[in-house]
Amino acid sequence: MHKKLLVLTLFITFKIASAQEKTIFSGLVIDSKTQSPLENTVVSVQNSTLMQLTKKDGTFELHSVLPGEQLLLVHTQGYKDLLLKVNSNFGQKVNLGILVLEEDQTENLQTTIISLLESDLEENNTSSETTSGLLQSSRDAFLQAAAFNWGQARFSVRGLDSENATMMLNGMKMNKIFDGRPQWNNWGGLNDVLRNQDFSIGAAPSDYTFGGILGTQQIFTQASAYRKGTRISFSGTNTNYNWRTMLTYASGMKTSGWAYVFSVGKRWAGEGYFEGTNYNANSFFISVEKKLNPQHSLNFTGFYTPNVRGKNAPNTNEVINLKSEKYNSYWGYQNGEKRNARVKNVEEPLLMLNHYFKINDHTNLTSAVMYQFGKIGNSNIDYQNADSPDPTYYRKLPSYFSSLYAADNGEFSGEFTPDYENAAISKTLFLENSQINWDAMYKANQKAVVNEEGIITGYEPSKSHYVLYEDRTDDKTLAFNSNLNTQLTENIFFSGGILFKNLKSHNFQNLLDLLGGEYFEDIDLFYIGDQSQSDLKNPDREVKTGDTYGYNFNFYATTAEAFTQFRFVYRKVDFYLGNSFSTSKYQREGLYQNGIYPDNSFGKSEKANFENFGFKGGLNYKISGKQWLFFSGMHQTKAPSLRNTFSNSRLNNSIVNGIENETISSADLNYVYHSPKLKMRISGYYALIKNTTKTSFFYAEGIFDDGAGYDNTDAFVSQTLTNLDKKNIGAELSLEYQVSSTLKSIFSAAYGSYTYSSNPNVLITNDANAAVADTENTFDFGKSLLKNYKQSGMPQQAFSCGIEYRDPKFWWISANLNYITNSYVDVSPISRTSRFYTNPASGFNFPEASEERAKMLLKQEKLNPVSLLNITGGKSWRIYNKTIGLFASVNNILDFRYKTGGFEQARNSNFRELNQDVSSGTPSFGPKYFYGYGRTYFVNMTINL
Repeated sequence: MHKKLLVLTLFITFKIASAQEKTIFSGLVIDSKTQSPLENTVVSVQNSTLMQLTKKDGTFELHSVLPGEQLLLVHTQGYKDLLLKVNSNFGQKVNLGILVLEEDQTENLQTTIISLLESDLEENNTSSETTSGLLQSSRDAFLQAAAFNWGQARFSVRGLDSENATMMLNGMKMNKIFDGRPQWNNWGGLNDVLRNQDFSIGAAPSDYTFGGILGTQQIFTQASAYRKGTRISFSGTNTNYNWRTMLTYASGMKTSGWAYVFSVGKRWAGEGYFEGTNYNANSFFISVEKKLNPQHSLNFTGFYTPNVRGKNAPNTNEVINLKSEKYNSYWGYQNGEKRNARVKNVEEPLLMLNHYFKINDHTNLTSAVMYQFGKIGNSNIDYQNADSPDPTYYRKLPSYFSSLYAADNGEFSGEFTPDYENAAISKTLFLENSQINWDAMYKANQKAVVNEEGIITGYEPSKSHYVLYEDRTDDKTLAFNSNLNTQLTENIFFSGGILFKNLKSHNFQNLLDLLGGEYFEDIDLFYIGDQSQSDLKNPDREVKTGDTYGYNFNFYATTAEAFTQFRFVYRKVDFYLGNSFSTSKYQREGLYQNGIYPDNSFGKSEKANFENFGFKGGLNYKISGKQWLFFSGMHQTKAPSLRNTFSNSRLNNSIVNGIENETISSADLNYVYHSPKLKMRISGYYALIKNTTKTSFFYAEGIFDDGAGYDNTDAFVSQTLTNLDKKNIGAELSLEYQVSSTLKSIFSAAYGSYTYSSNPNVLITNDANAAVADTENTFDFGKSLLKNYKQSGMPQQAFSCGIEYRDPKFWWISANLNYITNSYVDVSPISRTSRFYTNPASGFNFPEASEERAKMLLKQEKLNPVSLLNITGGKSWRIYNKTIGLFASVNNILDFRYKTGGFEQARNSNFRELNQDVSSGTPSFGPKYFYGYGRTYFVNMTINL
């Protein structure tokens, strides 16, 4: 009896002591306009694992065992974070009263800056579209500036491409196997239903995947997580589209255990900011959840976002000076309407079924199966026995006549003999015919009908000299994944997962339009005999609309990944360790027996197998509740993308010689300070990517000598770079200071150095040589001296200074001044090889070639700095229990015209060709440039019912 009494006394004493050693914080979280409670809002103590979700009535009760002053963070998607200073008084209950959250209208910014600009060399897009898509969920002022202010100039965080980030949907990795990048067009126009996100930058831990060195983004579409209600929005802009409308409805979780969300939207433009860039996109989304019991829930997500958009051409300085920055050579008038020849068409529906299993209060298992299918098409004009339809073809420009040189016995004499008369005529003709002539192509595809008297009575279709085709990819992807998250002890958390993907990708050339003709010949007129045949099994085909021709093959890819991660959370220190393992198998199956490669094009190739691993870790030292230090590092190997594994997949089964796994290492150190008045982050980072492979195609002049086995020194070639290393070093600064309850100042800065850190090997494949018996078609051009050249495609330094005013009467306005600099043009690797100095006619170096002149010719071009002034603002009203919001922005108010990037043309591949072209002052094959938007606006009205 005495023992029982003693045990009971000790138990009661322990419970009293425990109660005295914690503080209970309570409160009510509501919407500032509707005054309605906010459910599932995260209330947490900063720099700790203490966290609680608000109940259906918006109330919460958080038990804290931390002593002294702490910072309480209130966060939910779609609202501004609320940071409160609180003091722990053990044994007491602290009622924080009513906590009011304001809607964060800055989420509308994402739509204002997405610019869709592509180069001729690549069909992927690594511009601000990927940046803002990746960062839109982040609250960090630096990342907001990167996405919404610097993204207009193609800023990339830490100079890293989106293939170094992991994009996830409900735990499923969405990066494409083909190029490693997300296909952002797959969820375009679904802004309202993709707001529930979790984001980590760099090698920071993620509960869903091992991740990449740029970070991880997880989008959640579980129907019960959406706020109940209806949202209607209307937008107008002058960027890549003109108009947008969206309708979204969420039911919330019903007593029957069902929840559903649907959204529909449309974006369209007869012409966007650049000439001839039509746009038409629709979006359909549905998410349905059934809660089977307290432990199990099923959720189906499906969306379909077909979109068609006309592309915009890069141009040389000569063309821009003759026309304007908005000039686009890809379109022409047909029947009084603008028709773009280069159109991208994306239709890839996605279906996903998720199973959520709450094993117990500390363990959750989430599994998913996904099927995605559809097509991506990129159209262009094909032609035979006819002149190029491109109005900017070099022979149609004045520079063709103003850059002629005299030569003596094949040696450059230095005498410049421009033909000014024909140059002037060419200028006049170009300005009068600066767009594609559709009518002329239709006319060329018809023949005259002559009666018995020899009089032309009309025209009828004949063999087409011009056709419109598309490079088509039809993908079918089946994937399965499962993620386990559990709390092993009070301080140890475990995450692990597996992912399996299987891809079948059909790639072919599809004839879209005969342009008034009767048929088109499936041959390559550059070759003769069997070598001219696309498919020796079906020679001399006459193809018509809807037929496949040119090339036809399948890619097969299977990938499997697994990861584990342990997080250790303590009062002053947190740390984590993670590892991953993956396998990738690629194979090509040729469906045509190509005449150039009869023995290496039809049937299945060898399999390319890659095995990879990764390790990462990090340490978080909590200096106080307001400030902490965080260090993370990662080392991993990575399979090359499917795209870069095969040297010329359109024609043959060859795998790139010497292809290897990429090796990636990164480290970053961060200092963070958060208080109700000041938020600051200072970061330093280092990343090294080794052994990358890159394949490109171009026409080069003077590239081969007589010993190459082919009687022409010019050729259309494929260029493969191997053992290319990249080094990215830099620092980031983010400052937010709350000057008063209504006024906030913001400053962000990025200072980086992104260079090539190796001299890659250059392999050149000349298909013409494959058509010549007993000759080699792949040539080792040796090293390209790219080391210390700057990586192109993004600014390496950027600065932003802004101020924001928020009035208690629910209107706000902000202004940002941005300075973006150190952007460089992409250089031609073949021009940096030793072959650059060799005269293909003699095999000896050019006598006029000097080191000093070569240094000038090969100097990498640095683009001019960019200054952008942006203003945004908004206002909301509560009318008849409906919330109406108005948002507006004007970007680049000063209408600053600037280049966002560019690339050297590789056509002049030796010293003499390049020197002659550059010395003329108006080079025919100078770099081509992309331009950013001038002054643009975006206006959006939202009605929440």
